[in-house]
Amino acid sequence: MATMGSGSLSIVEYLGGDGGYRCGYCKNDTGNFSHGMWAHSLTVEDYQDLIDRGWRRSGKYVYKPTMNQTCCPQYTIRCQALHFQPSKSHKKVLKKMLKFLTKGEHSKADIEVDPMESHTKDADGCSFPFKNPPIRSQSELLPLSTDPTEEEEMTEEINVKEVDSKHSELCNKKLNTDCNEPLQITHIGRVTPKPGRGADLNKPPCRKAKVIRKEQKLQKKLQCQTRPVSLESGSRSLTSQNCCPRTNHPKSIEDFIFATLPPEALHQIEVRLVRSSPQSSQFKATFQESYQVYKRYQMIIHKDPPGKPTVSQFTRFLCDSPLEAEHLPNGPDCGYGSFHQQYWLAGKLIAVGVIDILPKCVSSVYLYYDPDFSSLSLGVYSALREIAFTRQLHEQASDLSYYYMGFYIYSCPKMRYKGQYRPSDLLCPETYTWIPLEQCLPSLEQSKYSRLNQDSKIDDEGMMKELDQVQVLYKRSVMPYRIYKRNRKGPSDEETVQQYAALVGQACSERMLLFRS
Repeated sequence: MATMGSGSLSIVEYLGGDGGYRCGYCKNDTGNFSHGMWAHSLTVEDYQDLIDRGWRRSGKYVYKPTMNQTCCPQYTIRCQALHFQPSKSHKKVLKKMLKFLTKGEHSKADIEVDPMESHTKDADGCSFPFKNPPIRSQSELLPLSTDPTEEEEMTEEINVKEVDSKHSELCNKKLNTDCNEPLQITHIGRVTPKPGRGADLNKPPCRKAKVIRKEQKLQKKLQCQTRPVSLESGSRSLTSQNCCPRTNHPKSIEDFIFATLPPEALHQIEVRLVRSSPQSSQFKATFQESYQVYKRYQMIIHKDPPGKPTVSQFTRFLCDSPLEAEHLPNGPDCGYGSFHQQYWLAGKLIAVGVIDILPKCVSSVYLYYDPDFSSLSLGVYSALREIAFTRQLHEQASDLSYYYMGFYIYSCPKMRYKGQYRPSDLLCPETYTWIPLEQCLPSLEQSKYSRLNQDSKIDDEGMMKELDQVQVLYKRSVMPYRIYKRNRKGPSDEETVQQYAALVGQACSERMLLFRS
């Protein structure tokens, strides 16, 4: 459990289950069911565990479809990024982008693109009934201590999980690099260093041996790299895997994305990674431009009326995030948390991918783009870039190796496109184990809801076992549920707490603080 330091605890407020409401996929007016909670704050570790149990966030609202009841079961899907190979249609999109960068050819009038493109980043946030955030003062959410009236008993009974000093330091350590400067990945041609230029490892002061070793490793890669990636100072370079020339192997996405452009190329596409929560200075500086792209995208692509995509709606769903920014020694240089990946073309913002960087994955949240560039299939292109980005981050953080694409909905044909990013796995809604997509399809053809893990001996290893150990934040005191229920007056809420714990699992229920008033 994280220590009680600022920004080091997950605090959630469970809102329970919903009655049937309108489904954004099949348009059933009362067929969609889910459970939800408001996340006042979430550590990336806790959110990783939550999405591995079928949860997903939209802004600060975190929801879990009621799989055996909802009209369109939504299975969490992840792509095995390290083993991904682009399909013919993926290569077609990448070649189209290369042609555009080289010759500047694309059709502004081509708004009607293939179905895979128009739904590449589905609006998951439109698939649940949004609830107004609970109004809580900051003081209510600031834990003071354990319950003073139970202090003696708490000392003997309560198994408050304390982390050792080393882990505590890591949990509380914030991103110490300058968040105000975006990480830039530019599509550029090959650069040959001039004689006498290059890193002199004896000159920079106060350099750690670990940094020097990593730069030496990087230098060896650069000697055979044909697809350079330009990064801003202050960040370790992200190089593509297997950068040496290969023979008798199919082209990877890196071969296309970082291909050397001819000298006469008309355009460069630059990708900037800016932290959206807490907002970096670069995020603030480009906020209005980003919002205008979002507004045009919603109005033209999704036919929203002008008054719907407001600044507050944009902020609430795509900018606000409960994730705490974290930076660990063995993590990526950009740190963990919520980001916007901005695509710039000749000083113009043309697309934004909203992503979360978590301990085991890059999680795609949403994508919006300038409709004038619809013919470039930016939804597909950005997904391929994010898979490549996941592979790059893996070189800095070995546990980070998956690309989460949200939900896979077999019962909705237009949402099956996510299965084209292979190899992919679906999350079993009963055992919370990952099953290869190909093995799931026969079961889904028979029934839209299925226990995907066919081994009846496998159970949910993370299931709630001890309700009394659920951590509760009550009157600014942290206590296990068994103490809370003795202190609390009024009707019992045990059924609600039990439902919450069953949905989030034992591990999260013992780490996260369940706010009770």
